[in-house]
Amino acid sequence: ADRSTRNLTEDMMGYDTCPSISPDGTRLAWLSMERDGYEADKNRLFVMDLATGAKKDLTAEWDYTIEEFAWNPSGRSLWFIAYHQGVAPVFEIDAATGKVTTVAEDTVDFTSLAPAGPDLLITMNHSMLRPNEIFSVARQRKGKPAVVRQITDVNGHIFAPLTMPVVEKHWVPTTDGKQMLTWVVLPPDFDPAKKYPSIFYCQGGPQSSVSQSWSYRWNFALMASNGYVVILPNRRGVPGFGTEWEEQISKDYPGQNMRDYLSAADYMLAQPYIDNKRMGATGASYGGFSIYWLAGNHGGRFAALLAHAGIFNTEAQYLETEEMWFANWDMGGAYWDKNNEAAQRTFASSPHRFVDRWDTPIMISHGELDYRILASQGMAAFNAARLRGVPAEMVIFPDENHWILKPQNAVLWQRLFFRWFDR
Repeated sequence: ADRSTRNLTEDMMGYDTCPSISPDGTRLAWLSMERDGYEADKNRLFVMDLATGAKKDLTAEWDYTIEEFAWNPSGRSLWFIAYHQGVAPVFEIDAATGKVTTVAEDTVDFTSLAPAGPDLLITMNHSMLRPNEIFSVARQRKGKPAVVRQITDVNGHIFAPLTMPVVEKHWVPTTDGKQMLTWVVLPPDFDPAKKYPSIFYCQGGPQSSVSQSWSYRWNFALMASNGYVVILPNRRGVPGFGTEWEEQISKDYPGQNMRDYLSAADYMLAQPYIDNKRMGATGASYGGFSIYWLAGNHGGRFAALLAHAGIFNTEAQYLETEEMWFANWDMGGAYWDKNNEAAQRTFASSPHRFVDRWDTPIMISHGELDYRILASQGMAAFNAARLRGVPAEMVIFPDENHWILKPQNAVLWQRLFFRWFDR
């Protein structure tokens, strides 16, 4: 009545988002990160009793990060979506006990939750082969699996005449004795007796998923339909494989995740259908950093490289980015702090320090309105390649930021992408 404001999470210093009142109005649920300044901290699901102020982390015993959630109309549970083993299923969590059950899972990413009843959910899903359509998820009793039905088919007429690629799941051994899920997208009408060129994809983020995503910029079905086998490793740092796997990359940019990439490349180069003289590699943002780093450290594995909006010089990046807090966490601190071992490790292994080994053709693109990673990073990398005598192309988009968002620019970028790798 007095319109006063009260901070319900004043003692919680991380990032608190997505507040949602329970159907009966007695409880508040929200997503909470524990650590201040850590963008990719685990999203925990908290519930607070609004009468007493008592709050509980329902996901204390669940080792994955939540993307979105919604109350079940019964109030006894909440539905949520989280990346898990390379896909994004729908889960349910008991509001009292925190017990998690899988409601719907397939080789897709579910997204968006619209409860329609205690046992009925309207949602969407997409995959590497299809964009979003609307689905219903009807939960069955007595242990039977939920019934998932497609409601819309907005894109059906577009896909009907197309022969689509095939998506495979591979488990690749890593240098530290673990197994890494690697998606492999095979071209339409794939013939295992033939040898194919390939595109090795390096993810950005760095802590973002390599799941069943659909994108109009990085479209793996389009890459495969141009005749390439597409290789997508879930290297160290991606969500969906537990917090230890996801957090390992922080302050270790040139470390285990790069060894994971080389393990995946070697695994695929050993496949009989891969032309081991024609494997290209690409990525954007942290994926662009990966390309620049691999340019000096890939040991002849790749025949061509393409980097978009990548970090080339980590010292310059530390001072240029608009996300200062992010650089402090992920790089470990300032490069002038000589007593900071983590920071010194990061900056000693900056991609620009390995230019003397560059010998692989490289294409570079960047948006001039990018304040996350300035376009000067791409320009410096291009000059480095040309000064080394390495074949190189550069395209700068004066009206784009960290992403190529305008449709005509996106069409141009795709044409240049395939022109480069085809060459």
